[in-house]
Amino acid sequence: MGFLPAFLLLILAAFCTLLILLVAGSIYIHATTTEIPPGVEQPAKVRLLHVIVVGFGLLGNIFENFRICSQLQVIRYLQNRLTRAKDPALFIKDVKFKDVPVRMYQHKVPSGGRRKGIVFFHGGGGVMGSTDTHDKMCSYFARESGSVVVSVDYRLAPEHKYPVPLDDCLAATTHFLEAAEDHMVDPAQVIVAGDSAGGNLATAVCQILAGRPGLPKVRAQILIYPCVQGIDFNLPSYQQNQTVPFAFREEAVSCVLQCLKGESSLLKELLEGSHVPVTQKLQYQKWLSADHIPKEFKARGYKPPVTMPCKDDVYEAVKALSSPGFSPLLAEDAVISQLPEACIVTCEYDILRDDGLLYKKRLEDHQIPVTWYHIANGFHGILTFIELGWFSFPSAKKGMDDIVKFIKSL
Repeated sequence: MGFLPAFLLLILAAFCTLLILLVAGSIYIHATTTEIPPGVEQPAKVRLLHVIVVGFGLLGNIFENFRICSQLQVIRYLQNRLTRAKDPALFIKDVKFKDVPVRMYQHKVPSGGRRKGIVFFHGGGGVMGSTDTHDKMCSYFARESGSVVVSVDYRLAPEHKYPVPLDDCLAATTHFLEAAEDHMVDPAQVIVAGDSAGGNLATAVCQILAGRPGLPKVRAQILIYPCVQGIDFNLPSYQQNQTVPFAFREEAVSCVLQCLKGESSLLKELLEGSHVPVTQKLQYQKWLSADHIPKEFKARGYKPPVTMPCKDDVYEAVKALSSPGFSPLLAEDAVISQLPEACIVTCEYDILRDDGLLYKKRLEDHQIPVTWYHIANGFHGILTFIELGWFSFPSAKKGMDDIVKFIKSL
């Protein structure tokens, strides 16, 4: 055998070995670190999907160890390449609103009048996600509701820390409200929406715009398993679902720190709750407490956490977590009372379930109309699997259709 064939055979053998190690390592990590509760929809499929996600992370780790690029860059690249697809029913174009990249979706069938508008902020923990990863969701909203959808490609952490993503989302939303008629949208029918970290941004943007004069009022807010606070990571849903895909408790809190500080030190302090003074915790209890979570959501177990003392230097390093911009659940009553009606989606097997329930209560306490959809067998991120063939879930379609029904009812 000549040198070239032998070299190519060696490369093939090395590739096959790497592939086998990736698959074996992914299965091992999934099996030893992950819990799939029996009530989750199609648990075998969830397991397979999570093994794939773990494989992305391992592949990224290999690239990072060889100093080719960071693990995060690999994961972002793979996510973006595997999720986007064109929808023949829609006009889709990438433009900029005030220097912020956005993707616009509009139905090809002419409308008899001005359409509703939806400004959408994608999830991904503030460190991942893009207009590509949520392309299917936005296409579905535009096609099924007949709305003009604007998906905002805000800048991500750790490269761009808080409040840069919020500033991007606010700038894009403000521009769309001002220029709605240029896009054949009724400025009085603009909805702000987002999932997960994007739900946090949507909540904060609505609060900021609620009291801003000179702009059309936001018609409604759609909050899909939103993160609305960075104070208590020991709520019942955090305890019950801490190792359920696709949002692990430790990884989620690490993302919070990446968004705030650009790195993940003080993870232990946030997990144990020693980053907030006891006096502030007592002040927040009227809005943020497991006592406000209905009993049926504690049936799978809940242990009240031990109150931990807070160190001054820790609090100073992360005190922005207590601001309404980062924790919109903690906004003052005067702000909450001005908010538009809401559609809130929660999933049972999701660490962020209780964030959604607490914000629902906060709005209802101020007589803000809330339409609530709870996916009893759902997990975090389930709606992003809409229209992905075998990887789709029936509950994802039902959840998306429920949201479309809410949009049409406005």
